[in-house]
Amino acid sequence: MEVNQILHMNKGDGKTSYSQNSQVQGKILSVAKPIIHEAVLEILISNNIESMGIADLGCSSGPNTFLPISYIMDAIHAKRSSLGLQLSPSSTTEFRVYLNDLFSNDFNTIFMSLPAFYNNLKQEKGPEFGSVFVSAVPGSFHGRLFPAKTLHFVHSSCSIHWLSRVPPALSKTPAEAAGSALNRGKIYISKTSPQCVLDAYSLQFHEDFSSFLKSRAEEVVGGGRMVLSLIGRPSSDPTTRESCDHIICYIFICIWVQGLIEEGKVDAFNIPYYAPCAEELKLEVQKEGSFVMDRVEAFEIDRDAGGGESDDMVASGQRVAKSIRVVAESMLESHFGKDIIDHLFQKYAELLGIHLSKFRTKYTSLVISVIRKQ
Repeated sequence: MEVNQILHMNKGDGKTSYSQNSQVQGKILSVAKPIIHEAVLEILISNNIESMGIADLGCSSGPNTFLPISYIMDAIHAKRSSLGLQLSPSSTTEFRVYLNDLFSNDFNTIFMSLPAFYNNLKQEKGPEFGSVFVSAVPGSFHGRLFPAKTLHFVHSSCSIHWLSRVPPALSKTPAEAAGSALNRGKIYISKTSPQCVLDAYSLQFHEDFSSFLKSRAEEVVGGGRMVLSLIGRPSSDPTTRESCDHIICYIFICIWVQGLIEEGKVDAFNIPYYAPCAEELKLEVQKEGSFVMDRVEAFEIDRDAGGGESDDMVASGQRVAKSIRVVAESMLESHFGKDIIDHLFQKYAELLGIHLSKFRTKYTSLVISVIRKQ
């Protein structure tokens, strides 16, 4: 199974744990909301559109699936009259909404939620708002997904930081990795990783993001816009990571010492994830050349989005561990097997609780808005 398929299998299929993960994503979406509104309004001001194409890439399936689409519809509804905008006569105005994720995503759950979404839209916006047609487009956003020049607005949240694969230089079998792995004893970039590991991750991200931009350049009309939210880092140093990310690395070493997993399996495991800095995104957009960078913003998001200032840190550790588990469980299980998963995340939650009692850790969320050149 390909890495990106494994990554998305658990992205939204949890019944309990996804609700915890969705709180972090909901926070990220909320800070991006004004930027989404601004981009949509600029499209309406600059174009006379009778059929507007909208895509949400990496939509998952859960409480937040329809949230970005609702933000877009809110912006159109709230500002259309005040700005004197008319896309076209209301009888012919239509919105083509495409929800994308990998083939393993639970699209059936999304389809079952559509009647409620349509009913809420009609009640809140009125029947004169226009027709909204929602459909699913499964596939990887690192390649083409839509016909040429059919999209006016593209959104993606919490997806682009996942790589399409483990960097090839780090991709080894456990037998090959034992005692000779480039990133030995670590599962991601750390301050002790050799430069070749940093370079491998950076190269893979830039290849993936370039492919993403090239594909969307074919699909987005001139003057169309994209708003992309992803986990980033606050500085140009790629080893800048919150210390609680390294807790899970420590746990893997402990489990290996206990003899529960082979050394080679730890050394062969590298998370296919890269948190870029804002400057990297700017340079890649400029290098690809099809889009103009309109704005880039950085926000800090509490790792435990569901907790308060005086919250029990044991409960906080459990919530954060659940949010990581819902994303990573399938990936970890496919590499290490089922037997260690419960033990792994139990220890992770315990150590996170201790860590969070001393430090208030945050994600850095980057939000970029780009415009397709005419």
